[in-house]
Amino acid sequence: MEGKFHMFMDTVDERFHSFVNQINEYLTENGCKCDIKLQKSGYVVSYVLNSSKRTLAIFVSRKTGMKLRIYPGHLQEYQSFLDTLPEKVKKEIKKASVCKRLVNPGDCNSKCVMGYAFAMDGEQYQKCRYMAFQPTLSEENNPYIMQFLEKELQAGNLL
Repeated sequence: MEGKFHMFMDTVDERFHSFVNQINEYLTENGCKCDIKLQKSGYVVSYVLNSSKRTLAIFVSRKTGMKLRIYPGHLQEYQSFLDTLPEKVKKEIKKASVCKRLVNPGDCNSKCVMGYAFAMDGEQYQKCRYMAFQPTLSEENNPYIMQFLEKELQAGNLL
């Protein structure tokens, strides 16, 4: 596993090595199992909560840069945090696909895990779980990404 992680790190922008290592250490120290797979688009590094077998976060490579897709299971407990996100992150969230299962359950595959209904800046959203929360790593976004993970683990009583 350690070797795969080093190969993954070779694909990460050097500016974000420290942050990616920080996320990895934080999540593994707080009850997540790290799983690394090589796919066509690059490495996919996922963090699964040992307590529930639920995926918490996945590093994904995109042409626009490295992203961390977050799957918050307790968002309702801290959704006001979304109001504090940088405008670029809010714009990405707003652009994300609507969750068809939330809007009309018959329009989506019945095996698809339902997305998120939440409020941000006073507006209601219903977003696909696979698109809603995947901020791009950047100097501006990284502190908020870390706070997002901390709030999720705290809300799930995993800290």
